[in-house]
Amino acid sequence: MQPALPHYLLHAETYRSSRGLPRWKFTLQSVTSDEHLTAADSELGTRRNRLELLAVVRGLEAIGQPARVTLLTRSRYVSRGLRRQLAQWREHHWQWERFGTMAPIRDYDLWRRIDRALEFHQVECCVWQADEAPARNLRPAYPPLANTWSLSATFAKLRRSVVASLSALRRPTFTRAA
Repeated sequence: MQPALPHYLLHAETYRSSRGLPRWKFTLQSVTSDEHLTAADSELGTRRNRLELLAVVRGLEAIGQPARVTLLTRSRYVSRGLRRQLAQWREHHWQWERFGTMAPIRDYDLWRRIDRALEFHQVECCVWQADEAPARNLRPAYPPLANTWSLSATFAKLRRSVVASLSALRRPTFTRAA
């Protein structure tokens, strides 16, 4: 019998800083303890989808051992890529058919890093919309503590309710095909 893998929540997001710089951020929190890791950075001249993907890559690469990961993202680009297209892109050598010719997929370098991380981790991807968060991911870089939206409170709620529900649903995990 294999030991149970540690379970983490990975929340990846993009937003604009107070100076208008595009930023990515991830928060990685253990489901069984209060340990968490947060990292953020800005990338000039980068599309929002690429930033969201970069946050996911950095979050998955921050985990030092094989683990179960519940990915919470607002990005349909990331969730659709993980759920539907990753296996097909890998099979077609990171290309897709565009107007009758094969063209490289956008952000193939980051998708390959995610594919590599999936060799170690079991990832469940959930598209997440926070009711209490401001719309369109335009929060300031670090919201003040007095703000009504609290990431730690949101994770506490998720740990109590959503994670238990997700485990009960037993969606198939995304692992690299042999």
